Amino acid sequence: MQGDWAGEPVGADVWETCRELIPAGSVFAFLAEHRETLFPRSMFADMYPSANGRPSMPPQVLSAAVVLQSLYGVSDFDAVQELRCDLRWKAACGLGLHDTAFDPSLLTYFRRRLQRSADPNRIFTKVKEVVAATGVLKGKHRRALDSTVLDDAVATQDTVTQLVAAIRQVIREVPGAGEVVSRWCTAHDYTDPGKPRIAWNDEAARADLVDALVSDALNLLGRLPEQELGERAAQALALLALIAGQDVEPVEGSDGRDGRWQITKGTAHDRVVSTVDPTSRHIHKNRSRHQEGFRAHAAFEPEAGLFTEVTLTAGSGADNHEAAVAEDLLADEDQDLTVLGDAAYGTGELRENLQADSHTLVIKPPPLRQTIPGGFTGDDFQVDTSAGTVTCPAGNTVTLGRPLKGGNRQAQFKKLCRDCPLRERCTTSKTGRVFSVHPQYDTLKAARHQAATSKEWQDEYRRWRPPVERAIAWLVARGNRRVPYRGVLKNDTWLHNRAAALNLRRLINLGLTRTSGTWTLTPATT
Repeated sequence: MQGDWAGEPVGADVWETCRELIPAGSVFAFLAEHRETLFPRSMFADMYPSANGRPSMPPQVLSAAVVLQSLYGVSDFDAVQELRCDLRWKAACGLGLHDTAFDPSLLTYFRRRLQRSADPNRIFTKVKEVVAATGVLKGKHRRALDSTVLDDAVATQDTVTQLVAAIRQVIREVPGAGEVVSRWCTAHDYTDPGKPRIAWNDEAARADLVDALVSDALNLLGRLPEQELGERAAQALALLALIAGQDVEPVEGSDGRDGRWQITKGTAHDRVVSTVDPTSRHIHKNRSRHQEGFRAHAAFEPEAGLFTEVTLTAGSGADNHEAAVAEDLLADEDQDLTVLGDAAYGTGELRENLQADSHTLVIKPPPLRQTIPGGFTGDDFQVDTSAGTVTCPAGNTVTLGRPLKGGNRQAQFKKLCRDCPLRERCTTSKTGRVFSVHPQYDTLKAARHQAATSKEWQDEYRRWRPPVERAIAWLVARGNRRVPYRGVLKNDTWLHNRAAALNLRRLINLGLTRTSGTWTLTPATT
Protein backbone atom coordinates (compact mmCIF):
# COMPACT_ATOMS: atom_id res chain seq x y z
CA MET A 1 0.00 0.00 0.00
CA GLN A 2 1.08 3.58 -0.58
CA GLY A 3 2.75 5.11 2.42
CA ASP A 4 2.52 8.60 3.94
CA TRP A 5 4.61 10.49 6.41
CA ALA A 6 3.43 9.83 9.96
CA GLY A 7 4.65 11.61 13.05
CA GLU A 8 7.78 13.67 13.46
CA PRO A 9 10.94 13.29 11.32
CA VAL A 10 13.86 11.37 12.79
CA GLY A 11 15.84 14.20 14.28
CA ALA A 12 15.54 17.88 13.44
CA ASP A 13 13.86 18.91 10.19
CA VAL A 14 16.87 19.71 7.99
CA TRP A 15 15.03 22.17 5.75
CA GLU A 16 13.65 24.11 8.70
CA THR A 17 16.80 24.18 10.79
CA CYS A 18 19.57 24.28 8.14
CA ARG A 19 17.91 26.20 5.33
CA GLU A 20 20.73 28.72 5.10
CA LEU A 21 23.16 25.85 4.35
CA ILE A 22 21.18 24.63 1.33
CA PRO A 23 22.24 26.52 -1.83
CA ALA A 24 19.49 28.92 -2.83
CA GLY A 25 18.20 28.40 -6.35
CA SER A 26 19.42 24.82 -6.41
CA VAL A 27 17.49 21.66 -7.23
CA PHE A 28 17.87 20.68 -3.57
CA ALA A 29 16.17 23.83 -2.28
CA PHE A 30 13.42 23.59 -4.89
CA LEU A 31 12.58 19.96 -4.02
CA ALA A 32 12.68 20.74 -0.31
CA GLU A 33 10.06 23.44 -0.79
CA HIS A 34 7.92 22.03 -3.61
CA ARG A 35 8.42 18.25 -3.50
CA GLU A 36 4.90 17.45 -2.32
CA THR A 37 3.36 19.74 -4.94
CA LEU A 38 5.54 18.55 -7.79
CA PHE A 39 4.90 14.88 -6.96
CA PRO A 40 1.45 14.73 -5.32
CA ARG A 41 0.23 11.54 -3.68
CA SER A 42 -2.43 11.00 -6.35
CA MET A 43 0.26 10.81 -9.03
CA PHE A 44 1.24 7.34 -7.78
CA ALA A 45 -2.13 5.91 -6.75
CA ASP A 46 -2.22 3.34 -9.60
CA MET A 47 1.19 1.99 -8.58
CA TYR A 48 -0.11 1.03 -5.13
CA PRO A 49 -3.61 -0.35 -5.78
CA SER A 50 -3.89 -2.41 -2.60
CA ALA A 51 -5.04 -0.90 0.68
CA ASN A 52 -3.54 -3.83 2.58
CA GLY A 53 -0.01 -4.62 3.61
CA ARG A 54 2.84 -2.67 5.06
CA PRO A 55 2.91 1.00 3.97
CA SER A 56 5.62 1.82 1.47
CA MET A 57 8.16 4.57 1.71
CA PRO A 58 6.24 7.66 0.47
CA PRO A 59 6.69 7.78 -3.33
CA GLN A 60 7.24 11.55 -3.13
CA VAL A 61 10.48 10.84 -1.25
CA LEU A 62 11.53 8.15 -3.70
CA SER A 63 10.71 10.36 -6.69
CA ALA A 64 12.84 13.17 -5.31
CA ALA A 65 15.65 10.68 -4.70
CA VAL A 66 15.34 9.35 -8.28
CA VAL A 67 15.52 12.91 -9.66
CA LEU A 68 18.70 13.64 -7.71
CA GLN A 69 20.15 10.24 -8.56
CA SER A 70 19.46 10.82 -12.26
CA LEU A 71 20.88 14.35 -12.12
CA TYR A 72 24.15 13.39 -10.43
CA GLY A 73 24.59 9.94 -12.01
CA VAL A 74 25.11 7.95 -8.82
CA SER A 75 24.30 4.34 -8.03
CA ASP A 76 21.52 3.19 -5.71
CA PHE A 77 24.04 2.58 -2.93
CA ASP A 78 25.68 5.98 -3.34
CA ALA A 79 22.29 7.72 -3.52
CA VAL A 80 21.34 6.25 -0.14
CA GLN A 81 24.73 7.26 1.29
CA GLU A 82 24.03 10.82 0.16
CA LEU A 83 20.61 10.66 1.83
CA ARG A 84 22.26 9.59 5.08
CA CYS A 85 25.18 12.01 5.09
CA ASP A 86 24.42 15.02 2.88
CA LEU A 87 22.22 17.76 4.31
CA ARG A 88 21.21 18.88 0.81
CA TRP A 89 19.83 15.45 -0.09
CA LYS A 90 18.07 15.15 3.27
CA ALA A 91 16.40 18.53 2.83
CA ALA A 92 15.36 17.76 -0.75
CA CYS A 93 13.72 14.46 0.24
CA GLY A 94 12.25 15.66 3.53
CA LEU A 95 14.34 13.46 5.84
CA GLY A 96 15.26 14.33 9.40
CA LEU A 97 18.80 15.01 10.50
CA HIS A 98 19.25 11.58 12.09
CA ASP A 99 17.25 9.65 9.46
CA THR A 100 19.27 6.74 8.01
CA ALA A 101 17.05 6.70 4.89
CA PHE A 102 16.30 3.22 3.53
CA ASP A 103 17.88 0.18 1.97
CA PRO A 104 19.19 0.78 -1.60
CA SER A 105 17.01 -2.06 -2.90
CA LEU A 106 13.97 0.16 -2.32
CA LEU A 107 15.01 2.32 -5.29
CA THR A 108 15.11 -0.83 -7.42
CA TYR A 109 11.60 -1.80 -6.33
CA PHE A 110 10.33 1.71 -7.00
CA ARG A 111 11.76 1.75 -10.52
CA ARG A 112 10.24 -1.67 -11.11
CA ARG A 113 6.83 -0.36 -10.10
CA LEU A 114 7.31 2.57 -12.47
CA GLN A 115 8.31 0.31 -15.37
CA ARG A 116 5.34 -1.99 -14.88
CA SER A 117 2.84 0.84 -14.56
CA ALA A 118 0.69 2.41 -17.28
CA ASP A 119 3.02 5.43 -17.42
CA PRO A 120 6.61 4.36 -16.66
CA ASN A 121 7.89 7.83 -17.60
CA ARG A 122 5.53 9.78 -15.33
CA ILE A 123 8.32 11.81 -13.73
CA PHE A 124 9.30 13.14 -17.16
CA THR A 125 5.61 13.65 -17.98
CA LYS A 126 5.10 15.62 -14.76
CA VAL A 127 8.03 17.91 -15.49
CA LYS A 128 6.62 18.45 -19.01
CA GLU A 129 3.38 19.57 -17.38
CA VAL A 130 5.34 22.09 -15.33
CA VAL A 131 7.05 23.30 -18.52
CA ALA A 132 3.64 23.76 -20.16
CA ALA A 133 2.25 25.57 -17.11
CA THR A 134 5.07 28.12 -17.13
CA GLY A 135 4.49 28.93 -20.80
CA VAL A 136 8.24 28.93 -21.40
CA LEU A 137 7.78 27.20 -24.77
CA LYS A 138 4.93 29.43 -25.92
CA GLY A 139 5.79 30.86 -29.31
CA LYS A 140 9.01 28.83 -29.54
CA HIS A 141 8.58 26.78 -32.68
CA ARG A 142 12.04 25.25 -33.17
CA ARG A 143 12.84 21.63 -32.35
CA ALA A 144 16.35 20.30 -32.89
CA LEU A 145 16.70 16.53 -33.26
CA ASP A 146 19.77 14.47 -32.48
CA SER A 147 20.88 11.08 -31.25
CA THR A 148 23.87 9.63 -29.46
CA VAL A 149 25.23 6.18 -28.76
CA LEU A 150 25.19 5.03 -25.13
CA ASP A 151 27.53 2.26 -24.04
CA ASP A 152 25.90 -0.83 -22.58
CA ALA A 153 26.36 -1.96 -18.99
CA VAL A 154 27.89 -5.35 -19.86
CA ALA A 155 31.08 -6.66 -21.40
CA THR A 156 31.12 -7.61 -25.07
CA GLN A 157 31.52 -11.38 -25.41
CA ASP A 158 33.30 -13.39 -28.09
CA THR A 159 31.65 -16.32 -29.89
CA VAL A 160 33.02 -19.02 -27.56
CA THR A 161 31.98 -17.16 -24.39
CA GLN A 162 28.48 -16.57 -25.77
CA LEU A 163 27.97 -20.21 -26.77
CA VAL A 164 29.10 -21.50 -23.38
CA ALA A 165 27.02 -18.92 -21.49
CA ALA A 166 23.90 -19.61 -23.58
CA ILE A 167 24.15 -23.36 -23.00
CA ARG A 168 24.59 -22.81 -19.25
CA GLN A 169 21.52 -20.57 -19.24
CA VAL A 170 19.44 -23.30 -20.90
CA ILE A 171 20.69 -25.80 -18.29
CA ARG A 172 19.51 -23.45 -15.52
CA GLU A 173 16.15 -22.52 -16.99
CA VAL A 174 14.85 -25.52 -18.99
CA PRO A 175 13.72 -28.70 -17.17
CA GLY A 176 15.61 -31.75 -18.40
CA ALA A 177 18.36 -29.77 -20.13
CA GLY A 178 21.03 -30.93 -17.66
CA GLU A 179 20.46 -34.59 -18.52
CA VAL A 180 20.64 -33.87 -22.26
CA VAL A 181 23.90 -31.94 -21.84
CA SER A 182 25.53 -34.65 -19.71
CA ARG A 183 24.74 -37.28 -22.36
CA TRP A 184 25.14 -35.47 -25.69
CA CYS A 185 27.31 -32.36 -25.13
CA THR A 186 31.02 -33.12 -24.88
CA ALA A 187 32.85 -29.98 -26.05
CA HIS A 188 33.19 -28.55 -22.56
CA ASP A 189 32.37 -29.22 -18.90
CA TYR A 190 29.53 -26.74 -18.52
CA THR A 191 29.70 -26.94 -14.72
CA ASP A 192 33.19 -25.44 -14.91
CA PRO A 193 32.86 -21.64 -14.48
CA GLY A 194 35.90 -20.95 -16.65
CA LYS A 195 36.45 -20.97 -20.39
CA PRO A 196 37.37 -24.21 -22.20
CA ARG A 197 41.00 -25.24 -21.67
CA ILE A 198 42.70 -25.22 -25.04
CA ALA A 199 45.79 -23.71 -26.61
CA TRP A 200 44.21 -20.37 -27.49
CA ASN A 201 47.15 -19.42 -29.72
CA ASP A 202 46.50 -22.52 -31.85
CA GLU A 203 44.18 -21.59 -34.71
CA ALA A 204 43.25 -25.23 -35.42
CA ALA A 205 42.37 -25.82 -31.75
CA ARG A 206 40.14 -22.73 -31.71
CA ALA A 207 38.39 -23.87 -34.88
CA ASP A 208 37.81 -27.36 -33.44
CA LEU A 209 36.38 -25.85 -30.25
CA VAL A 210 33.91 -23.62 -32.14
CA ASP A 211 32.85 -26.60 -34.25
CA ALA A 212 32.28 -28.73 -31.13
CA LEU A 213 30.41 -25.99 -29.23
CA VAL A 214 28.01 -25.36 -32.11
CA SER A 215 27.40 -29.12 -32.36
CA ASP A 216 26.66 -29.18 -28.61
CA ALA A 217 24.20 -26.31 -29.00
CA LEU A 218 22.40 -28.03 -31.87
CA ASN A 219 22.32 -31.34 -29.97
CA LEU A 220 20.82 -29.60 -26.95
CA LEU A 221 18.20 -27.79 -29.02
CA GLY A 222 17.26 -30.93 -30.94
CA ARG A 223 17.14 -33.45 -28.11
CA LEU A 224 15.22 -31.62 -25.40
CA PRO A 225 11.93 -33.33 -24.52
CA GLU A 226 8.77 -31.67 -25.82
CA GLN A 227 7.15 -29.72 -22.99
CA GLU A 228 5.31 -26.52 -22.15
CA LEU A 229 7.91 -23.86 -21.35
CA GLY A 230 7.67 -20.75 -19.22
CA GLU A 231 8.79 -17.33 -20.42
CA ARG A 232 12.34 -17.53 -19.04
CA ALA A 233 12.92 -21.03 -20.42
CA ALA A 234 11.58 -20.10 -23.85
CA GLN A 235 13.78 -16.99 -23.94
CA ALA A 236 16.85 -19.08 -22.99
CA LEU A 237 16.20 -21.52 -25.84
CA ALA A 238 15.58 -18.73 -28.35
CA LEU A 239 18.82 -17.02 -27.31
CA LEU A 240 20.81 -20.25 -27.71
CA ALA A 241 19.34 -20.82 -31.17
CA LEU A 242 20.30 -17.26 -32.14
CA ILE A 243 23.83 -17.47 -30.71
CA ALA A 244 24.46 -20.84 -32.35
CA GLY A 245 23.74 -19.44 -35.80
CA GLN A 246 24.83 -15.80 -35.83
CA ASP A 247 28.62 -16.19 -35.91
CA VAL A 248 29.18 -19.51 -37.72
CA GLU A 249 28.76 -21.07 -41.14
CA PRO A 250 29.38 -24.54 -42.57
CA VAL A 251 33.03 -25.20 -43.45
CA GLU A 252 33.97 -25.10 -47.09
CA GLY A 253 32.49 -28.07 -48.92
CA SER A 254 29.85 -28.74 -46.22
CA ASP A 255 26.14 -27.98 -46.11
CA GLY A 256 26.06 -28.05 -42.31
CA ARG A 257 24.38 -31.41 -41.98
CA ASP A 258 27.67 -33.17 -41.22
CA GLY A 259 28.20 -30.96 -38.13
CA ARG A 260 31.32 -29.10 -39.37
CA TRP A 261 31.28 -25.39 -38.56
CA GLN A 262 33.59 -22.39 -38.65
CA ILE A 263 33.40 -18.75 -37.56
CA THR A 264 31.93 -16.53 -40.27
CA LYS A 265 34.10 -13.84 -41.77
CA GLY A 266 32.68 -10.42 -40.97
CA THR A 267 29.97 -9.46 -38.49
CA ALA A 268 26.39 -10.69 -38.71
CA HIS A 269 23.68 -8.06 -39.09
CA ASP A 270 21.96 -7.23 -35.77
CA ARG A 271 24.47 -9.42 -33.91
CA VAL A 272 23.88 -10.10 -30.21
CA VAL A 273 27.08 -9.00 -28.43
CA SER A 274 26.36 -10.40 -24.95
CA THR A 275 24.16 -13.08 -23.43
CA VAL A 276 23.97 -10.96 -20.28
CA ASP A 277 22.08 -8.23 -22.17
CA PRO A 278 20.76 -9.67 -25.45
CA THR A 279 19.29 -6.28 -26.45
CA SER A 280 22.70 -4.60 -26.75
CA ARG A 281 24.00 -4.25 -30.33
CA HIS A 282 26.97 -3.16 -32.43
CA ILE A 283 26.43 0.44 -33.51
CA HIS A 284 28.28 2.38 -36.19
CA LYS A 285 27.84 6.09 -35.52
CA ASN A 286 30.09 6.73 -38.50
CA ARG A 287 32.47 4.76 -40.70
CA SER A 288 35.42 4.91 -38.32
CA ARG A 289 33.76 4.60 -34.92
CA HIS A 290 31.68 1.78 -33.52
CA GLN A 291 30.40 0.93 -30.06
CA GLU A 292 28.21 -1.63 -28.37
CA GLY A 293 25.07 -0.42 -26.65
CA PHE A 294 21.92 1.56 -27.33
CA ARG A 295 20.83 4.69 -29.16
CA ALA A 296 19.36 7.69 -27.31
CA HIS A 297 17.16 10.05 -29.33
CA ALA A 298 16.18 13.56 -28.25
CA ALA A 299 14.07 16.51 -29.39
CA PHE A 300 15.32 19.76 -27.91
CA GLU A 301 14.04 23.35 -27.84
CA PRO A 302 17.27 25.29 -28.44
CA GLU A 303 16.20 28.73 -27.18
CA ALA A 304 14.83 27.72 -23.79
CA GLY A 305 17.26 24.79 -23.48
CA LEU A 306 14.67 22.09 -22.69
CA PHE A 307 14.16 18.52 -23.82
CA THR A 308 10.68 18.17 -25.29
CA GLU A 309 10.93 14.39 -25.82
CA VAL A 310 13.47 11.59 -25.49
CA THR A 311 13.48 7.88 -26.16
CA LEU A 312 15.97 5.02 -26.05
CA THR A 313 16.03 2.25 -28.64
CA ALA A 314 18.16 -0.70 -29.59
CA GLY A 315 21.31 0.31 -31.40
CA SER A 316 20.66 -1.23 -34.80
CA GLY A 317 17.79 -2.00 -37.13
CA ALA A 318 15.76 0.12 -39.54
CA ASP A 319 13.06 0.81 -36.94
CA ASN A 320 15.66 2.39 -34.63
CA HIS A 321 17.24 4.70 -37.21
CA GLU A 322 17.09 8.43 -36.44
CA ALA A 323 14.70 9.10 -39.31
CA ALA A 324 12.36 6.31 -38.16
CA VAL A 325 12.18 7.64 -34.59
CA ALA A 326 11.93 11.35 -35.45
CA GLU A 327 8.17 11.43 -35.99
CA ASP A 328 7.57 9.82 -32.58
CA LEU A 329 9.67 12.54 -30.94
CA LEU A 330 7.40 15.18 -32.47
CA ALA A 331 4.10 13.31 -32.13
CA ASP A 332 2.80 15.32 -29.13
CA GLU A 333 3.52 18.73 -30.64
CA ASP A 334 0.40 20.82 -31.30
CA GLN A 335 1.93 23.58 -33.46
CA ASP A 336 3.74 23.95 -36.77
CA LEU A 337 7.44 23.60 -36.12
CA THR A 338 10.80 24.40 -37.62
CA VAL A 339 12.57 21.04 -37.39
CA LEU A 340 16.38 21.05 -37.35
CA GLY A 341 18.52 17.98 -37.83
CA ASP A 342 21.72 16.63 -39.31
CA ALA A 343 21.98 14.36 -42.35
CA ALA A 344 20.77 11.30 -40.40
CA TYR A 345 17.27 12.85 -40.52
CA GLY A 346 17.53 13.78 -44.20
CA THR A 347 15.66 10.83 -45.72
CA GLY A 348 13.08 11.57 -48.40
CA GLU A 349 10.31 9.73 -46.59
CA LEU A 350 10.75 11.69 -43.37
CA ARG A 351 10.88 14.97 -45.28
CA GLU A 352 7.61 14.24 -47.04
CA ASN A 353 5.90 13.18 -43.81
CA LEU A 354 7.03 16.26 -41.87
CA GLN A 355 6.08 18.58 -44.72
CA ALA A 356 2.65 16.92 -44.82
CA ASP A 357 2.30 17.92 -41.14
CA SER A 358 3.06 21.55 -42.12
CA HIS A 359 6.49 21.61 -40.47
CA THR A 360 9.34 23.71 -41.91
CA LEU A 361 12.49 21.67 -42.45
CA VAL A 362 16.02 22.83 -41.73
CA ILE A 363 17.50 19.35 -42.07
CA LYS A 364 20.89 18.83 -43.63
CA PRO A 365 20.60 16.65 -46.76
CA PRO A 366 22.82 13.57 -47.03
CA PRO A 367 25.92 14.31 -49.09
CA LEU A 368 26.19 12.91 -52.61
CA ARG A 369 29.03 10.46 -53.03
CA GLN A 370 31.31 10.37 -56.03
CA THR A 371 31.71 6.98 -57.65
CA ILE A 372 35.20 8.07 -58.68
CA PRO A 373 37.24 10.64 -56.71
CA GLY A 374 36.94 13.92 -58.58
CA GLY A 375 34.28 12.46 -60.83
CA PHE A 376 30.59 13.11 -61.35
CA THR A 377 27.87 13.03 -58.69
CA GLY A 378 24.16 12.36 -59.09
CA ASP A 379 23.43 16.07 -59.51
CA ASP A 380 25.53 16.11 -62.69
CA PHE A 381 22.80 14.00 -64.29
CA GLN A 382 19.57 15.65 -65.47
CA VAL A 383 16.62 13.66 -64.14
CA ASP A 384 13.06 14.29 -65.30
CA THR A 385 10.90 12.08 -63.11
CA SER A 386 7.66 13.19 -64.78
CA ALA A 387 8.95 12.24 -68.24
CA GLY A 388 10.84 9.25 -66.85
CA THR A 389 14.21 10.11 -68.42
CA VAL A 390 17.81 10.64 -67.30
CA THR A 391 20.45 12.55 -69.28
CA CYS A 392 24.09 11.92 -68.45
CA PRO A 393 26.89 14.55 -68.47
CA ALA A 394 27.80 13.47 -72.01
CA GLY A 395 24.28 14.33 -73.22
CA ASN A 396 22.95 10.78 -73.64
CA THR A 397 19.30 10.34 -72.60
CA VAL A 398 17.92 7.02 -71.30
CA THR A 399 14.41 6.07 -70.22
CA LEU A 400 13.88 4.99 -66.62
CA GLY A 401 12.81 1.39 -66.07
CA ARG A 402 9.96 0.11 -63.94
CA PRO A 403 10.13 0.60 -60.16
CA LEU A 404 12.15 -2.07 -58.38
CA LYS A 405 11.67 -3.33 -54.84
CA GLY A 406 11.86 -0.27 -52.63
CA GLY A 407 10.63 2.05 -55.38
CA ASN A 408 13.97 2.83 -57.06
CA ARG A 409 14.04 3.12 -60.87
CA GLN A 410 17.14 2.58 -63.00
CA ALA A 411 18.51 4.22 -66.13
CA GLN A 412 20.94 1.85 -67.83
CA PHE A 413 23.50 3.65 -69.99
CA LYS A 414 25.70 0.56 -70.40
CA LYS A 415 26.40 0.44 -74.18
CA LEU A 416 26.44 4.24 -74.39
CA CYS A 417 29.42 4.27 -72.02
CA ARG A 418 31.57 2.10 -74.29
CA ASP A 419 33.20 4.90 -76.31
CA CYS A 420 32.25 7.84 -74.03
CA PRO A 421 35.15 10.29 -73.45
CA LEU A 422 33.84 11.02 -69.92
CA ARG A 423 33.74 7.39 -68.82
CA GLU A 424 36.80 7.62 -66.57
CA ARG A 425 35.04 10.32 -64.52
CA CYS A 426 31.69 8.50 -64.40
CA THR A 427 32.01 4.76 -63.73
CA THR A 428 34.43 1.92 -63.06
CA SER A 429 31.96 -0.75 -64.22
CA LYS A 430 33.09 -2.78 -67.21
CA THR A 431 29.52 -2.94 -68.51
CA GLY A 432 28.79 0.80 -68.12
CA ARG A 433 26.91 3.14 -65.77
CA VAL A 434 23.58 2.24 -64.16
CA PHE A 435 21.93 5.31 -62.59
CA SER A 436 19.38 4.72 -59.81
CA VAL A 437 16.62 7.25 -59.09
CA HIS A 438 15.20 7.33 -55.55
CA PRO A 439 11.38 7.49 -55.12
CA GLN A 440 11.82 10.88 -53.39
CA TYR A 441 14.51 12.09 -55.80
CA ASP A 442 12.87 15.46 -56.47
CA THR A 443 12.39 16.11 -52.74
CA LEU A 444 16.01 15.30 -51.93
CA LYS A 445 17.39 17.32 -54.86
CA ALA A 446 15.34 20.35 -53.81
CA ALA A 447 16.69 19.97 -50.26
CA ARG A 448 20.28 19.86 -51.52
CA HIS A 449 19.69 22.95 -53.66
CA GLN A 450 18.15 24.85 -50.74
CA ALA A 451 20.99 23.93 -48.37
CA ALA A 452 23.60 25.00 -50.93
CA THR A 453 22.02 28.27 -52.09
CA SER A 454 19.71 29.68 -49.38
CA LYS A 455 21.49 32.04 -46.98
CA GLU A 456 18.38 32.10 -44.79
CA TRP A 457 18.46 28.29 -44.48
CA GLN A 458 22.19 28.31 -43.73
CA ASP A 459 21.87 31.03 -41.07
CA GLU A 460 19.00 29.17 -39.37
CA TYR A 461 20.92 25.89 -39.32
CA ARG A 462 24.16 27.43 -38.04
CA ARG A 463 22.39 29.42 -35.33
CA TRP A 464 19.96 26.84 -33.91
CA ARG A 465 21.31 23.38 -34.75
CA PRO A 466 24.47 23.46 -32.53
CA PRO A 467 22.60 23.85 -29.19
CA VAL A 468 21.34 20.28 -29.43
CA GLU A 469 24.96 19.12 -29.35
CA ARG A 470 25.26 20.91 -26.01
CA ALA A 471 22.07 19.18 -24.85
CA ILE A 472 23.54 15.78 -25.74
CA ALA A 473 26.67 16.73 -23.77
CA TRP A 474 24.45 17.48 -20.75
CA LEU A 475 22.73 14.15 -21.22
CA VAL A 476 25.91 12.06 -21.10
CA ALA A 477 27.81 14.12 -18.50
CA ARG A 478 28.80 12.71 -15.09
CA GLY A 479 29.43 9.21 -16.42
CA ASN A 480 26.04 8.88 -18.10
CA ARG A 481 27.54 7.84 -21.44
CA ARG A 482 27.22 4.30 -20.06
CA VAL A 483 23.70 3.12 -19.26
CA PRO A 484 23.24 1.77 -15.72
CA TYR A 485 20.88 -1.14 -16.47
CA ARG A 486 20.29 -4.01 -18.86
CA GLY A 487 17.58 -3.96 -21.51
CA VAL A 488 15.81 -1.30 -23.53
CA LEU A 489 12.81 -0.77 -21.22
CA LYS A 490 14.78 -0.14 -18.03
CA ASN A 491 17.22 2.17 -19.74
CA ASP A 492 14.43 4.04 -21.54
CA THR A 493 12.89 4.85 -18.15
CA TRP A 494 16.32 5.90 -16.89
CA LEU A 495 16.81 8.20 -19.89
CA HIS A 496 13.43 9.87 -19.31
CA ASN A 497 14.28 10.38 -15.63
CA ARG A 498 17.64 11.85 -16.62
CA ALA A 499 15.98 14.27 -19.08
CA ALA A 500 13.37 15.19 -16.46
CA ALA A 501 16.11 16.05 -13.93
CA LEU A 502 17.97 18.18 -16.49
CA ASN A 503 14.77 19.98 -17.48
CA LEU A 504 13.95 20.65 -13.85
CA ARG A 505 17.40 22.08 -13.24
CA ARG A 506 17.05 24.28 -16.31
CA LEU A 507 13.64 25.56 -15.20
CA ILE A 508 15.01 26.37 -11.75
CA ASN A 509 17.85 28.31 -13.36
CA LEU A 510 15.21 30.23 -15.33
CA GLY A 511 13.47 31.15 -12.06
CA LEU A 512 10.85 28.42 -11.54
CA THR A 513 8.58 29.08 -8.57
CA ARG A 514 4.99 28.53 -7.54
CA THR A 515 2.74 31.56 -7.13
CA SER A 516 -0.95 31.39 -6.18
CA GLY A 517 -1.09 27.70 -7.07
CA THR A 518 0.52 28.18 -10.49
CA TRP A 519 3.99 27.36 -11.78
CA THR A 520 5.70 30.51 -13.06
CA LEU A 521 9.14 31.72 -14.07
CA THR A 522 10.49 34.65 -12.10
CA PRO A 523 14.03 35.44 -13.29
CA ALA A 524 16.42 36.44 -10.54
CA THR A 525 17.15 40.15 -10.36
CA THR A 526 20.73 41.38 -10.15
